Amino acid sequence: MVELRSSSSTLSDDQNTERHLVTGGGGYVGLRLGAALLDKGHKVTLFDLNPPNDEEIPAGAQFIQGDIREYDDVLRAFEIKVDCVYHLASYGMSGREQLNKKLIEEVNVQGTRNVIRACKERGVARLVYTSTYNVVFGGQTIINGDESLPYLPLDKHPDNYSRTKSIAEVIVLDANGSAADIGQGDGVILRTCALRLAGVYGPGEKRHLPRIVKTIKSGMFCFVYGGDDCLVDFLHVDNLVQGHVLAAEALGPRNKHVAAGQAYFLSDDKPVNNFEFFRPLFEGLGHKFPTLKLPISLIYFIAFVVEIIHGILGRVYNFQPLLTRTEVYKTGVTHYFSIAKAARDFGYKPTVQNDLEACVDWFKVNGHLEKKVRRKQSLIVDLILAFTFAAFLLSFLPFVM
Repeated sequence: MVELRSSSSTLSDDQNTERHLVTGGGGYVGLRLGAALLDKGHKVTLFDLNPPNDEEIPAGAQFIQGDIREYDDVLRAFEIKVDCVYHLASYGMSGREQLNKKLIEEVNVQGTRNVIRACKERGVARLVYTSTYNVVFGGQTIINGDESLPYLPLDKHPDNYSRTKSIAEVIVLDANGSAADIGQGDGVILRTCALRLAGVYGPGEKRHLPRIVKTIKSGMFCFVYGGDDCLVDFLHVDNLVQGHVLAAEALGPRNKHVAAGQAYFLSDDKPVNNFEFFRPLFEGLGHKFPTLKLPISLIYFIAFVVEIIHGILGRVYNFQPLLTRTEVYKTGVTHYFSIAKAARDFGYKPTVQNDLEACVDWFKVNGHLEKKVRRKQSLIVDLILAFTFAAFLLSFLPFVM
């Protein structure tokens, strides 16, 4: 159990102001969402296992450190009356994290149960769950899919993250319409919805893009795979924040609870080839985009072998796997979705579409423009480095806070 603490910022008890809680609030997306909610005049509590730097906590927000797996920790975040919860906290999205099945289960499923339980115990009226495309996608081609698609059968998921996110989404949507516990909230009804996200990007993102840029600068990028007509979705962080704010409002009485019990796909609404999406990042930082194309079947086979090796050696040496099968699917198989339902129900409209310019500028400002000359390497070393780069690149999709 993690010791809880709060920032020096304090919250007033103005009963006319809504209080919003963001789990996973110490991460890149959580902090951006928290700042947007403060701008709208709400009081904000950010809850996370690891605290951000003090200067990153938006002025006026409260930060509480705790473990989503521990109910007492979660309940502590609800001590001040909460009107709306954004459940972003999750684990196991990419890389070796995908292979830690026990922790993924505890965070994504038990953690979600804890949040639902706390909402009922404290009489919370609204809950927005941050989900993923992967609840319906498992490697099959999907063209302009919508929310009528069935969940992928649990035994068909190639990774535990996607499987547990699917379970958690069902838990959240099943909780829609639940009454608060006796003595709490005077008959408050919990309204819930789920937002299924594409891969998230934006300037200042600290988990995926810096690793990709580091690998580019090392000269490890030397191939692409999948067809030129392979299309996937991306989601700018500003669009993500907009979607969460609008969905929360659509759960309320002013909007006749239109989003209650519903799932929605969110993206930039501009399907693009995965590798072409990153071309501006490569070229903007002064590096040549690769022309070598490899068959996706070869990459998938390599990912399969890597997972087997990690399964054997992972407990002794928990190395970062070069590829996982899920990461190959997410970047090399066409799957994109319509945002029409979100646009219809709560007016979602992307303000940024597949624009990496701000990201490129951010890296330039932070000293990543200098180009390094690649040394001559043997074919074997070349391939090893290429697969390492692919692992970093593939781990980018999709983002779940």
